[in-house]
Amino acid sequence: MEGIVHKMVSVNGIRMHIAEKGQGPVVLFLHGFPELWYSWRHQILAFASLGYHAVAPDLRGYGDTEAPTPITSYTCLPIVGDLVALIDSLGVNQVFLVAHDWGAMIAWYLCMFRPEKVKAFVCLSVPFRPRNPQMKPVESMRAVFGDEYYICRFQVLILLAKKLNQIWLHDLVILLLGNVIAMSSLSGTIPFLSSGNSLAPAEIEAEFADFGTANVLKSIFSTRKPGPPCLPKGNALRISDETPITLPSWLSEAELSYYTNKFEQKSFTGGLNYYRALDLNWELTAPWTGVQVKVPVKFIVGDLDMVYTTPGIKEYVHNGGFKNDVPNLEEIVVMEGGHFINQERPEEINSHIYDFLSKF
Repeated sequence: MEGIVHKMVSVNGIRMHIAEKGQGPVVLFLHGFPELWYSWRHQILAFASLGYHAVAPDLRGYGDTEAPTPITSYTCLPIVGDLVALIDSLGVNQVFLVAHDWGAMIAWYLCMFRPEKVKAFVCLSVPFRPRNPQMKPVESMRAVFGDEYYICRFQVLILLAKKLNQIWLHDLVILLLGNVIAMSSLSGTIPFLSSGNSLAPAEIEAEFADFGTANVLKSIFSTRKPGPPCLPKGNALRISDETPITLPSWLSEAELSYYTNKFEQKSFTGGLNYYRALDLNWELTAPWTGVQVKVPVKFIVGDLDMVYTTPGIKEYVHNGGFKNDVPNLEEIVVMEGGHFINQERPEEINSHIYDFLSKF
């Protein structure tokens, strides 16, 4: 794609795929779910032409990067470890950071753990969220939004009910922490949980498989429904043959095919494991309770973004909470648009990013 170079690098015990172009200060772009390096295709080309070295990895579990099996491999510590090793491999001490969705969440952790590695951070969609020492995040989300809230649904790894009474609690805990094996199916690779002599698919992956990778991606990319996102059991994405999904104007069939091919090869499990590690992250980050993130930050979000429109987020962003936790938050930009704003409105996003990075 127009001179973008692809390579594999060894980072933190795994092989990571990166796409890069240009020379100059490094801008590290981090994608979200269900995305790839490819989500930054417009930004890579633009920033290479502006005199930057644009680098976009497939994060751990995605695309052509390795996908370790245990859920514990997807906590904030190994993933930030991947990024630190990647930065070191680029031969620089600091990078400009641009991140979206889960990439933004990982970027906040990088800014917390290794702020000296980040010159400035442009955050799309997901603001910093301080750790609540009183309640684990999934428990909190379930209490507020219910069992069908998408993050709660992504946690579910079911075992065959008739076998539950044959499993010791200790074994069940081990299974839920990531003793997942992969089995092939006609629709791709679906994770299964082993429970002695029985096998049961992870629930959300099984639902996704029923509808097909392309339809799942179409549904997610095309949604404009405000938050909180909820996924009813049985038809999580409300896909039906009677109502075909129309691609958004910013995504072509060829671009959708790129995503589809990669997720059919790798499955959605790596990306879903980030959500399954949320409560583990809560435990691991206890020493950072109350910490402020002090790198310079610009926050950009679409007015219809499902995160921004989730109850409580706008209040946090605009009523002083965000600024209190991120004292060097320099600018908040609310644009017309949805969740995938860097793909939906690339030229405007590129301009916003460049205006901020050019200050440093």
